Amino acid sequence: MEQPRKIVPPVYLLVMLILMAVLHWVLPIARVVQKPYSYLGIALIVLALAIGGNAFRGFVRAGTPVMPFRPSTTLVTRGAFRFTRNPMYLSMVLILLGVAVLLGTLGPLLPIPFFVWVIQTRFIVGEERFLEEIFGEEYRAYKRRVRRWC
Repeated sequence: MEQPRKIVPPVYLLVMLILMAVLHWVLPIARVVQKPYSYLGIALIVLALAIGGNAFRGFVRAGTPVMPFRPSTTLVTRGAFRFTRNPMYLSMVLILLGVAVLLGTLGPLLPIPFFVWVIQTRFIVGEERFLEEIFGEEYRAYKRRVRRWC
């Protein structure tokens, strides 16, 4: 029997980006970031891509799967993982924040806490449990040294 397909974090990211755009154009509520300051959103997006890219490369170099729900073969603790246990998820939140700042209205900020909650409950909690089962004390020590988000 084939297992049901699971929705992966980039799909949630895409859905949130679409929702943010809809909220901006249909229900902007109020402008909270004026131009040219809204262009600081581009810097947040670039920072997010750098963090996420660094984390992705760390997984590839270690030869461990990037996709959630697949068993990890190596505990990656270098690069961006020295500062946050979830640099890829952090980069997704920074992308959302950057887009919200770029758009400049209040509406696009509203989905961000929901995205964080979904990622935390649907992915991070389970991933941490799996990593602890696989790597034991090594992972628990890493958790004590490095914060979940940043």
